[in-house]
Amino acid sequence: MHGQASAVFLLATLALGACSTPEPGAEFNDPFEEQNRAVHAENVAIDRMLGGGKPDRKPFLPKPVAEGLSNVSGNLGMPSAVVNSLLQARPGPAVQNAARFVVNTTVGIGGIFDPATAIGLFEDDTDFGETLHVWGAPEGAFLVVPVAGPTTERDLVGKIVDFVIDPMSGVFQEPEEYYVAAIKLGGKVADRQRYGDAIDSILYGSADSYAQMRLLYLQNRHFELGIEAEVFDPYEDPYGQ
Repeated sequence: MHGQASAVFLLATLALGACSTPEPGAEFNDPFEEQNRAVHAENVAIDRMLGGGKPDRKPFLPKPVAEGLSNVSGNLGMPSAVVNSLLQARPGPAVQNAARFVVNTTVGIGGIFDPATAIGLFEDDTDFGETLHVWGAPEGAFLVVPVAGPTTERDLVGKIVDFVIDPMSGVFQEPEEYYVAAIKLGGKVADRQRYGDAIDSILYGSADSYAQMRLLYLQNRHFELGIEAEVFDPYEDPYGQ
């Protein structure tokens, strides 16, 4: 595991060294816009096929199930957030996320419920993309990944490293690891359902859904990283949780 992680860190360093720089005067660093738009169109077609954009669509999952799946999926990501907080030299959030994970895993029955929030242990979410930002790595170009959607070169590298360094990846064996993967996928489906109206307004209510998605994604990501002043968060929880 140590050797694998070292190799990934080396590849990440090389990949970030090749990140594209924005053209002078360009509003967005999007040199791959043509390819990005093609992938975005395919993603929207898949989303529409699965029921996205239909005003009369019925929820795929009952609300309590969607909330439970989203909670469990988020809870499984807490150990990775702890690791990244430590890599960012932020021990306070690391301790808070660790305590939150313990409380929700035990009292919250594996993370189905969220008693940690009720006692003031709020999530301080982070990832290796933010770790790279803290270390001074450039953002690179805007990208659209099949199915996964918008990201940047730096955050795409971060997602790959997060997968490798995730402490939970070595905890489960077959077949439990498949159940964990299914829960994480179910969490994505649940989030799409829970935030459906906001996502639909971007994908189907805009004259140029690609430009709108790019703008809101980058604004929201920069806000998360503390790069710009507070902006509208298109993924704000409509249930106020």
